[in-house]
Amino acid sequence: MARTAQEQERFRNREARIVDTAREIAEQDGWPAVTVRRLSDAIGVSQPILYRHFPGGRDEIVARVVVQGYADLVDVIRSPGAEDPAANLPRLIEGYLRFARTHPAVYEVMTTSRTSVAFASSDTPAILREGFAIFEQAVGGADEKDRAVRAELLWSMLHGAGQFAAHDRLDPALDDVREAAIARLFAGG
Repeated sequence: MARTAQEQERFRNREARIVDTAREIAEQDGWPAVTVRRLSDAIGVSQPILYRHFPGGRDEIVARVVVQGYADLVDVIRSPGAEDPAANLPRLIEGYLRFARTHPAVYEVMTTSRTSVAFASSDTPAILREGFAIFEQAVGGADEKDRAVRAELLWSMLHGAGQFAAHDRLDPALDDVREAAIARLFAGG
């Protein structure tokens, strides 16, 4: 039986609540605490209802968190209106590291956990490709391969800095200096 528009809206809203609740639990208690049972209890639905939304269970929910996390990150690093892509580089760097710092559990699952989300392939979700394109535009390069490698290196460097910062391995008083140094390394591609 086809769902009414109102039923479809309730279904989408419940899915969003499930994903948001998974993020909240992970940020509060870590990813091991995110279970189908805990999610269904927190949302106030039965486990079969939760599986109706996410037949793949926890893994499918985590994959949705990954994609939504990248959508949120793209919103942070996107710099509308700037005509010079290199001018966006400092904002991209600052935004990326701020996102990693303020959403540590989401960032962790986005970058280090095994999920079904495909990277660097034709199956990569559009929002991830959009985010990578923002990196490519910001770093420039001599040609397509050079831009891709420079974008990968910037992403890798930001990930490393974000991970070190998350584990108190970097002096937070040097954040601005560090971000400016990274921007200088990649400016003028």
